[in-house]
Amino acid sequence: MSSPTPFVFKWGIVSTGGIATKYVSDLLVDPKTRDVHDVAHKIVAVGSRSVAKAQDFIDAKINGDKNIKAYGSYDDLYADPNVDGVYIGTPHTFHYANAIDALKAKKHVLCEKPVTSNAAELRALIAAAKENGVFFMEALWTRFQPLSLEIKQVAYSGELGLPIALHADLSEDFDIENIPTTHRMLDPMLGGGALLDLGPYPLIWATMLLFEHPANEGKQPSNITGSLLKTPRTGVDSSAAFTLTFDAAKLRAQAHLTCSMNVRPADGVIVRFERGTIRIPQPIWRPKSFTVEYTDAKGEVVKQEERKKEYVGVGWHFQADEVARCVRDGKTESEQWGHEKSILEMTIFDEVRKQGGYVFPPGVEKVTQ
Repeated sequence: MSSPTPFVFKWGIVSTGGIATKYVSDLLVDPKTRDVHDVAHKIVAVGSRSVAKAQDFIDAKINGDKNIKAYGSYDDLYADPNVDGVYIGTPHTFHYANAIDALKAKKHVLCEKPVTSNAAELRALIAAAKENGVFFMEALWTRFQPLSLEIKQVAYSGELGLPIALHADLSEDFDIENIPTTHRMLDPMLGGGALLDLGPYPLIWATMLLFEHPANEGKQPSNITGSLLKTPRTGVDSSAAFTLTFDAAKLRAQAHLTCSMNVRPADGVIVRFERGTIRIPQPIWRPKSFTVEYTDAKGEVVKQEERKKEYVGVGWHFQADEVARCVRDGKTESEQWGHEKSILEMTIFDEVRKQGGYVFPPGVEKVTQ
């Protein structure tokens, strides 16, 4: 018996930078290599600041495919009737403007993390998506990777008991004393700093393993505490540390999350449960393995297992599969990474920036209330 014809989602790519390059590379991987047979992907358009730059991207990154249209403006791409939806990979302070234009053009949108500069912008985008009847999701790719889903299964199974404490770090040395102040990590006009750029990855693990845990019953964190250490060069945060407290009837746990842009990464993610520990090594945005430790009543490790997942590509394509399936099924948001979770993310970042005294320059935030 032959397999049904897959639903083909036709993508427009907004931006020709490094993130877009990685995303496009995975879109070109045959879905059958990851045992996906119900959806497929086709790149039909690329938008940039000039037709020449878009065409250069097509020539260099998409094998010079002459069936892909090159646009010198994003508006022209949005107007293309052959485009089902767009992937937005521009710097994050441009996400709101790019996404609102796409949504108003009735295009489905997958927008790179962090989805906006603040929660108010995100709520406005969600309202626009609903008004125009289109799908909208933040591109937090870690949430859809097979290893992440397996870690969730172990954490929810009860074999380790309930989670008690989660520690997660994502740091990277960007040489911030020497790079130009116009670099995206240093420029406040681009929302620079560790929190918005690196912070989504420690936070995604707290979201998946604590907030989404069935015992939490969807309860918001009862307390958010944050602290920022700023660089004197531009005033953006070089390091951020924030703690989330979950105080539900069945789940009482804390997440201790850190990110820095002037130091090498720490151990990754460590989740301590009543009867064991899950350890996720770096890179936490795309872990290649994880270890489960089972402990006895004395806290001694009695069994240890390492688990891995292999697939072709880097892992960006799993979120693309989710977008295609949701659009095929007429959904306007993902059940796995719905609007509520992105709102939680941006609300936490707003609060940490407030407590840390990091205020964006005038004009960065397009919506503030």
